[in-house]
Amino acid sequence: MRNIILYIAMSLDGYIADENGGVDWLSGQDPEDKSDSSYPEFVQSIDTVIMGWETYHQVITELSPREWVYEELMTYVITHREEASSEKIRFIHESPSALIRNLKEMDGKDIWICGGASIAQQLMRDGLIDRFYISVIPVLLGAGVRLFAELPEKMELRLVETKSYNGIVELRYEKR
Repeated sequence: MRNIILYIAMSLDGYIADENGGVDWLSGQDPEDKSDSSYPEFVQSIDTVIMGWETYHQVITELSPREWVYEELMTYVITHREEASSEKIRFIHESPSALIRNLKEMDGKDIWICGGASIAQQLMRDGLIDRFYISVIPVLLGAGVRLFAELPEKMELRLVETKSYNGIVELRYEKR
């Protein structure tokens, strides 16, 4: 069965975007440091990306406006907007949990929850995230879009791996 993985970066104080939705703070402590993250290895283990409209819009307008960076992956964008789907990008009008339950039963590699916070929080509340890969960026934002919200019950995790480079600490957890 496919694993559902939240692979995301957050500030040390728990935000995934600043007050204006910006993510220009996602670099490490030395802009010249080109240390490898776990992303190249991670992306080989997945074939599906799930994101909300805000994340999708940020990718196509700000982060990579010239090319779709997830071209090799099947992308599902959860939105209330009426957009035309393509072969590799599907605009979905169902709940994140319903979509995940359906996809999890299909054959394929693991599924990446790319963003945003609302989708991740809904999936956490429903206990549907199997693994958490969180990169902690060395910055305190003080305000913005929080990754974690209240849960109906505690979720116990097991630390699987840590890695650090350029002031960034990558934490990998699995549900216990």
